[in-house]
Amino acid sequence: MTMTHFFPHSIAIVGGGITGLAAAYSLQETARSLGLPLRCTLIESSPSLGGKILTEHIDGFTVEGGPDSFIRQKPWATRLIQQLGIGSDLIGTDTRHSHTFVLNRGRLAPLPEGVMLIVPTRILPFATSSLISWPGKIRMGMDLFIPPRPQDGDESVGDFVRRRLGSEALEKIAEPLMSGIHVSDPDQQSLLGTFPRFREIELKHGSLIRGMLAQRKATPAASRPDAAVPTTAFLSLQGGMSQLVQSLQSALTGVDLLTGCPAVSLDRLPAGYRLDLANGSSIEADAVILATPAFVSAGLLESHLPALAQILASIRYVSTVTISLGFHRRAVSHPLNGYGFVIPRREGRRINACTWSSIKFPPRAPQDSVLLRCFGGGPGREDFVDLEDAEILDIVRSELADLMGLQAEPVLARIYRWRKANPQYDVGHLERVRQIAALSAGCPGLFLSGSAYEGVGVPDCIHQGQQAAGKVVDYLYPA
Repeated sequence: MTMTHFFPHSIAIVGGGITGLAAAYSLQETARSLGLPLRCTLIESSPSLGGKILTEHIDGFTVEGGPDSFIRQKPWATRLIQQLGIGSDLIGTDTRHSHTFVLNRGRLAPLPEGVMLIVPTRILPFATSSLISWPGKIRMGMDLFIPPRPQDGDESVGDFVRRRLGSEALEKIAEPLMSGIHVSDPDQQSLLGTFPRFREIELKHGSLIRGMLAQRKATPAASRPDAAVPTTAFLSLQGGMSQLVQSLQSALTGVDLLTGCPAVSLDRLPAGYRLDLANGSSIEADAVILATPAFVSAGLLESHLPALAQILASIRYVSTVTISLGFHRRAVSHPLNGYGFVIPRREGRRINACTWSSIKFPPRAPQDSVLLRCFGGGPGREDFVDLEDAEILDIVRSELADLMGLQAEPVLARIYRWRKANPQYDVGHLERVRQIAALSAGCPGLFLSGSAYEGVGVPDCIHQGQQAAGKVVDYLYPA
């Protein structure tokens, strides 16, 4: 292909989080490799790019405000990092202390070894664990004999886990572990939208336990995209997750970046679209990618696509807060013999979980210090996000004193509020996504992408941005 075969086209991407950045980079590289005369503008309302990916370097601490890692099994983040030339900075979790603890009746109990997601796959560690009562263990074992649900269609994660493993497994294992991924109420959370693998295992094997055992035997021990990539389940970057954002921003030499400039309206033109910006200017484009939260996209579309806007606005969001605290190691009496702990709702605590960040990733703190990260807010607890900083810190320190015996004064404290930043994949989510795709298909050149639709993790968002870029190229330059 050569440029002489094509007319130049302009593309606007609204939203400079990881989805929008991945879309912009993919468009730029595709245009270069195929000789396509694309002009791309990325518009971000806040002063900086990256969205929820936010890393600060303070006195030797590497503090993550948003995601601290990504899952290796989904390859899109790793591939992008390697494309950007920073693959050598990939780091894995420290496998010397890989335990996770669960708060049970006010005490931290280790999650039994061999629990895969929520399913026990090793008998002895599970049988001797103090986390689940004997009636609860027997009920979980009944999964081997309970037939699959005959009905098709979605159900809540809570209903699924109760049906297969029982209420105690939901309350003590599934709810606290899964809420760390999706920040959702399991009784509203879509199984097919968030953990379709569980339903697939149930149908194929008739039992979660049998299915997980079969998968563990079938999984190659060295399944990885490249010999240089660490083999742990979760990966990050030496400089923190913002290193990915910074590398993308530096690589976008063929993209116009407009930060601190919200889009306020989107209008159809006879050929293409016009975006009006808060600074009074406007941009005309042949195609538009909206990589914004669903409610922001709804606001841009409600005047001329009310049906689509209504469905987008129906996707709920909740607010959360992360609190990072640094301490001198000598001031922490707890052995920190794991990655941290999660807290079931039934425990009635004010925080939801705590990651021992510098145990999980040792480069996150100076050698003589430790870094902890606590989580608050979420469904039914959003009032916590709106408390004053001093009150949040008092609550967190009180909880850590009670749960870990940690009385020391922190040498570092950082609070990050994420208001309406976590989309909720409620039951029926996949049907909503299908309706959104059908309605947006009636508006040629408009593409929706991001965490509200087909996955909330960093790799999922990167993949969705890349897919949106591919759809744009196919639309503008059909074969």
